Amino acid sequence: MPIYNRIADFQPELAATRRDIHAHPEMGFQEHRTSELVAQQLAAWGIEVHRGIAGTGLVGVLRSGSSKRSIGLRADMDCLPMQEANDMPHRSTTPGQMHACGHDGHTTMLLGAARYLAETKNFDGTVHFIFQPAEEGGGGGRVMVEEGLFDRFPTDQVYALHNDPELPLGEARITAGPVLAAADRISITIHGKGGHASRPQICIDPVLVGAQIVVAAQSIVSRSMDPIDTAVVSLCQFHAGSAGNVIPEIAELNGTVRTFRTEVQDMVEARLGTIVKAIAEAHGARAELAFTRGYPPTINHEAETLRAQAAAAAVLGDTRIHRNAPPRMGAEDFSYMLQKCPGAFIGIGQGDGGRHTVGLHNPRFDFNDDLIPLGASVFARLVEQELAR
Repeated sequence: MPIYNRIADFQPELAATRRDIHAHPEMGFQEHRTSELVAQQLAAWGIEVHRGIAGTGLVGVLRSGSSKRSIGLRADMDCLPMQEANDMPHRSTTPGQMHACGHDGHTTMLLGAARYLAETKNFDGTVHFIFQPAEEGGGGGRVMVEEGLFDRFPTDQVYALHNDPELPLGEARITAGPVLAAADRISITIHGKGGHASRPQICIDPVLVGAQIVVAAQSIVSRSMDPIDTAVVSLCQFHAGSAGNVIPEIAELNGTVRTFRTEVQDMVEARLGTIVKAIAEAHGARAELAFTRGYPPTINHEAETLRAQAAAAAVLGDTRIHRNAPPRMGAEDFSYMLQKCPGAFIGIGQGDGGRHTVGLHNPRFDFNDDLIPLGASVFARLVEQELAR
């Protein structure tokens, strides 16, 4: 694969940076050390640094030539609240926190592209290197947009890279249209009447009510929506009771809904509300549903998708680009940036048939350092292609 030779030259330094970030993970809006590390490296390469956007977020600005054209490249910096199960020198040093989604690698790939572009300046226009906090549920992308990201740094098009352990190293998924789902949160609180487990007739059992809600909720996808549409309703938490012989007063359910279209999203919310209320009333209980809208679907723009495909093909090879890959039910707050600016979200493979094929959000996940020069080269190629002299 024709990666940029100069980027390959400083691959060992990039890998060391990636492993340093991995060893010192930071949660959303708390990426102070990571943000400082990024800012210092960008400044050392002569890149203008703007800090304090969405708290720990920052933007590096690099100009060359006289063109008013501009491009944005985004990487996320935060980790997950998970205990790492790996045993390696660069494993997390912070209990209960780890980079299990590869944001350490995404940050490093963008740093690699920034260093190369600062050295060569083989482009005509302005590059905005966007380092975003709090992708993992915190909505850092939304906050950056709300705080005027694209007003302060006018951008013609914006791109993001995300590693994909399910794809072989160096292959890429770049598809126009919806690529990731909207992610909404469900919280259901059921109020019953507690008592002794031996006398259920004088109680109202919220556990029984919750169990029936869990089962009935699955009928929404199978019986209330067009089979051509796609949705996932997952109730993942069920909390009730404190003893094996006590019927509790309250049960709580928490979960997520994934959809691609607003109409389906609205229908799922309405049907869940009906199911929760009706089942609770049928048992003499009372229940409330909180349906919180989360990240919108990630929708790639057609023209920018074609540009991303061309840049990735130049680096990875044309046959290694998956141009019609089906969408996935995960979610990304890069979606907020795509709502404001044309662009594309690129999935790039890191699978090696071994430990780097471990899935995202797994306690044994580790970013594949062999992907760093590939991703950095794709970023660099996008800039030189779109801001060609």
